[in-house]
This record gives sequence, structure tokens and C-alpha cells, in this order.
Amino acid sequence: MEYRRLGHSGLQVSAISFGSWVTFDQQMDLDVAQKCMVLAYDAGVNFFDNAEAYALGKSELLMGQILKKFDWPRDTYIISSKVFWGAVENPRPTQKGLSRKHVVEACHQALKRLQLDYLDLYFCHRPDRETPIEETVRAMHDLIQQGKVLYWGTSEWSAQQIMEAYSVARQYNLTPPTMEQPQYNMFHRQRFEVEYHRLYQEIGLGTTIWSPLASGILTGKYNDGIPEDSRANLDGYEWLHRRFTSVSGQEQIAKIRRLTMLAHDLGTSMTLLALAWCLKNPNVSTVITGASRPAQVEDNMQALTVVDLLSDDAMAQIEEILDNKPEMPEF
Repeated sequence: MEYRRLGHSGLQVSAISFGSWVTFDQQMDLDVAQKCMVLAYDAGVNFFDNAEAYALGKSELLMGQILKKFDWPRDTYIISSKVFWGAVENPRPTQKGLSRKHVVEACHQALKRLQLDYLDLYFCHRPDRETPIEETVRAMHDLIQQGKVLYWGTSEWSAQQIMEAYSVARQYNLTPPTMEQPQYNMFHRQRFEVEYHRLYQEIGLGTTIWSPLASGILTGKYNDGIPEDSRANLDGYEWLHRRFTSVSGQEQIAKIRRLTMLAHDLGTSMTLLALAWCLKNPNVSTVITGASRPAQVEDNMQALTVVDLLSDDAMAQIEEILDNKPEMPEF
């Protein structure tokens, strides 16, 4: 396993991490979940990603049971949670958002579900238009001062919103955000590569990227249709089915067929090629992977061995196939 600094912080995070979105509760039971987590931990993964909204808190409950059972030394792993949507169906106004009340209470609830004394990383899962950023920054700072959170960050915030939070923190001598959790993959590049470009050096922004396989489409398993056991066929994921069968989805699948051939020429799989492509970017602190089966965990862990196969020529071929490289502004 390779370890990278989380931005300019001193925290060393495994380049490949393990997330529980979708799979914990919906696609696996406790037995399979713990097998996946143990395999990841034994492979050197030290970051396990979670959120209050994942399966309405059940994902954190599952992860908490696994952590309790195996009793790994607390200083060997990093756990995150995220706050915004709440952990109940049809949340009341005080059960969602980024107000001081919900940020603090959601932290306490996550700690209880995870059976932990503190969170290593705590993300604002989305920006909240109803709450002043200063209020959220102060709430996060207070949680850090109390020892309940070690680092806080954002997820899917604009560069302007991140800079506003950073500026507020510096103005009032509060703790600034350390990391952002954005979507990043071969088909989703603009925000990560262009919008955030200056933030990596100017404020030392770390990144814990999600959906490196674009909800599974970059595995190549949809090249010949949608398999029955796909998440695209799960209740609540009809939007994913529509996406894969749309005109743009079919155009992406046509590109993936060509990428799959390139992967085979390089002696690897489409999945590992897509993960390695993300890992190749030096601004990626960690790639959050998911799995519904232990075999997928074992396979994902091989992605670091593929990075060296991505020569300048191979990367040029990938760019030619994707034909979507974002343009940097001239100013």
C-alpha cells in the first residue's frame, strides 16, 4: 500500500480507501461487510469512509459493529462521517443541514453508531444555503477543540465556497477545512482538474475522491447490457438505470469498449485501469473504492501496481479515447 499526505496536513492516508455507500445494508449483510473490511485493512487500507445518510445510519451501525468485533488499535485507522441530509426519513428542519445544532448532534449520533470516541474526518456532505458558512466553520472548530473531530472538510462544495470557509477560519483564528470529497473519474473531470486547480497549492486542499468507477460503468460490466445483479437494478437507483441506457450513457459505453481493449493490451482490466488513472493524479490523496463482494476488494487493491503501466503514451491514448480533457482558463 502507498500512503499519501491528506493535502498539506500531516495525516498519512492510504492511497486506496474503502467506502460503504450503497453496499453496506443494501448489497451486503454483516458477515460479508466484515470480510470486505478485514481484507481491506489487511491490505493496508487505513481510511474507511461513511456518512449519516448512508442507509439512514445503518451503514455506520454495521461499520461500528465490525470495528468493535475486531478491536483494531484505534491509532491504525481513519474513520469519517458526513453531515447534511440527516439519518432519518423525512427529516425535520433541525435534523438536517449544517446549522450548529445539526452539525453537533449529528456528530454525537455518528459516534454512537460507530462506537467511537472521535471521528478522524468529518465532512459537510453538501453546502447549505440556509446556514451562514461562519456558523458551520465555528461548529466544526468547536468539535475539533473538544476532541470529537480531528479534521473537517467538505464534499461537493464549489471552489468559491471552500475559499469562503477557509477565509472565515483564517479571519477568526478558527480551524480551516483540510479536505474535499469530490466525484472524480474519467467522465467527471471539470471540477477536480480545473475548478479546484489553485486550491491544491494555495490552501493545501486534500482530496478523498468518490465514484472513481462512475457508479460501476467504468468496470466495463455494462458493455453488453445491464447485469441482473447490478446496482442499477436496485430499488431507488432507477436514475442509474436511466443514465446507462441514455444516449450519453451509450456514448460512454462505446468509449469504455475501446478503453477495455487498451487495458487488455496493457495486461490489466478495465476496472484497474480506471482506478489507476485516478491514482496517477498527484492531487488525489485517496481513492475511495466500494465493494459488494470480498473478491472485488482483493481486485481493487491491485490498482497501485497498474499506475506504472500508465506511461505518457498510454495516457495519451486514454485522452484520445475519452476526448473530454477540460481546458484550463487563460486567466
